[in-house]
Amino acid sequence: MPFDPDRLIRALAAFPDQLDALVADTHGDEWRWKPNQSNWAIVEVLGHLLREEREDFRTRLRMTLERPGAGASSEWTWPRIDSSGDVARHRDIDGDPAAVLSAFRDERVASVDWLRSLYADGESPDWDAGYTHPELGLLRAGDLLASWADHDALHARQLVKRRHEMIGSWAGAYSCAYAGSW
Repeated sequence: MPFDPDRLIRALAAFPDQLDALVADTHGDEWRWKPNQSNWAIVEVLGHLLREEREDFRTRLRMTLERPGAGASSEWTWPRIDSSGDVARHRDIDGDPAAVLSAFRDERVASVDWLRSLYADGESPDWDAGYTHPELGLLRAGDLLASWADHDALHARQLVKRRHEMIGSWAGAYSCAYAGSW
């Protein structure tokens, strides 16, 4: 299949509603429940998604389109991101889930509006514009857009897995084995 930026942008626009549906039945302490300390709680996933929306994908894609050819060795570099460290540093575990979801939705609307504005003059962005990442090598603007939409899918999967684990904990002495294996 050919690169389809319009489809990717529509996927980004649809995700806030999908995210709301994934967490709609989450209540009280369930927002902060973890099967173990190495996993993120649902509210931590939401905090991460909000920060990624503000500080990672939109910012880095904009920078790549504005300054193609730049890279980590130049004076002009992407902002530093430490996803796991940021979740702990920002105390996402203590976040207000409703406020984080609302802020994420607002940021995603701004992101989608910006992406659509790239086509306002009838031109298409240079999706081949690139940034040389110190560990990943050349990342093109198209790679970033595709990764942004896939990032949503990966965290949707993470939220579904957290729900699966939580249901298993609710089962107590009973087994969920009849449901099938994860």
